[in-house]
Amino acid sequence: MPHLRVLLGFINAPDHSIVEITTSVLENLYDQPAYPNPPVTKVALQAALTAFTTAMAVQDQGGPAATADKNNKREALIALLRLLAGYVQENCGNNLATLLLSGFEAVSTNRASVPLEKPAILGVTNGNSTQLLVKATRPANTRTFEARYALVGPNGTPGPWVNGGLFTNSRAISLTGLTPGGLYQIQLRGVGGSTGYSDWSDPVQHMSM
Repeated sequence: MPHLRVLLGFINAPDHSIVEITTSVLENLYDQPAYPNPPVTKVALQAALTAFTTAMAVQDQGGPAATADKNNKREALIALLRLLAGYVQENCGNNLATLLLSGFEAVSTNRASVPLEKPAILGVTNGNSTQLLVKATRPANTRTFEARYALVGPNGTPGPWVNGGLFTNSRAISLTGLTPGGLYQIQLRGVGGSTGYSDWSDPVQHMSM
């Protein structure tokens, strides 16, 4: 039987994805009998998350020093998550259900070719300035969603794809930091099932305000 591993994709994920996975761990890990002695306390993880989100908010109004502080807080939070991920991996008993109870995701080890149905974007709306909010269907066995977007050029051709991060809620996918007045092409794909990823959804275009 393959040895289960915790998915560490959050290490290189956008800031909001770090917040999402930390929140998931806070809400799930510490209530599970399978994980009686985590190497990071719930209080310490919550404090690191609060420090990070506060630094994120300050960065929006600050300069290079604020960005550096936010990045330092991010690295500190990721270090705690990595400790907890290793602990979960060692104590889940190689049981997928137990691993998922921790709030972390698992690296798929199932080699069977059972395709994950691609999601469909139901709509895109404008949130705050430079933000687009995406809603999508949630096909069976989809654990999370990965988003990507591309700025559409004057000739109607999309530019390079940008990773928009991972999301657990198909009705609250937020793309931020966009160019006001820019027309964006957006796609989603599901993460989960036995094949790891679905195909990318059909693209949808929307203008950022």
